Amino acid sequence: MPELPEVETTCRGIAPHIEGQTVKHVIVRQPKLRWPVPETLSQSLTGLSIQSVSRRAKYLLLSTHSGTVLLHLGMSGNLRIVSKDQSVGKHDHVDFVFNDETVLRLNDPRRFGAVLWTTEPVAQHPLLKDLGPEPLLADFEGKLLYALSKSRSIAVKSFIMDSHIVVGVGNIYANEALFMAGIQPTRQAGKVSLARYQKLAECIRVVLLHAIEQGGTTLRDFVNESGKPGYFQQQLSVYGRAGLPCVACKQPLTEIRIANRSTVFCSTCQR
Repeated sequence: MPELPEVETTCRGIAPHIEGQTVKHVIVRQPKLRWPVPETLSQSLTGLSIQSVSRRAKYLLLSTHSGTVLLHLGMSGNLRIVSKDQSVGKHDHVDFVFNDETVLRLNDPRRFGAVLWTTEPVAQHPLLKDLGPEPLLADFEGKLLYALSKSRSIAVKSFIMDSHIVVGVGNIYANEALFMAGIQPTRQAGKVSLARYQKLAECIRVVLLHAIEQGGTTLRDFVNESGKPGYFQQQLSVYGRAGLPCVACKQPLTEIRIANRSTVFCSTCQR
């Protein structure tokens, strides 16, 4: 599933191509995505200019003066910039065609993605209004995590993966951030100290920024025919390395399941 770094990389990749461009029309080949694509989407968007491309959690927001398109990549979707003459694939469900003939194309094999339209303040949209803070912004601090964790008995890994607590900390990044912070993922969220949450908040930011930097090296791929950037070629310290030596102490890494998700950690370095 595309996580926050993939979505942020996508945002940065498509923005230079469509910001300031006027929508000529929208082609919807398959309206049955996670939620139905609005029947009036092309009518609503035609003639409007994209003022900005931004991200909230895993949603991409195409803002105009009349409303906002919310895009979600679902389990396996991708957005790419293609030429108007590029052949249409089996899973190419939606095209946004602009006046300069640029095409923004949504490919979504599993159809768990979304293309929605709202004329209301986008921050109040039902899919966005209850989300937690963005981990890359300055107001995301350990004090917030500590306050929200009071009396919580769930594992700290599950706690930081809750999008109502903080958005965008997927399974890979939860594993990596907890290792970097030296916190065992099974520890109860309510039993982590303020000082350790302050360190964890910074580690979450560092891990995500590193992943985004790695994705950023493939932005050119958004304009080629494959449209499949090689995300996350960075080396991971724990995720996917069960049984291998810890990069710090050389002891074998342990793998368990927390909330049915693979969880890898070092029982020596993480307490």
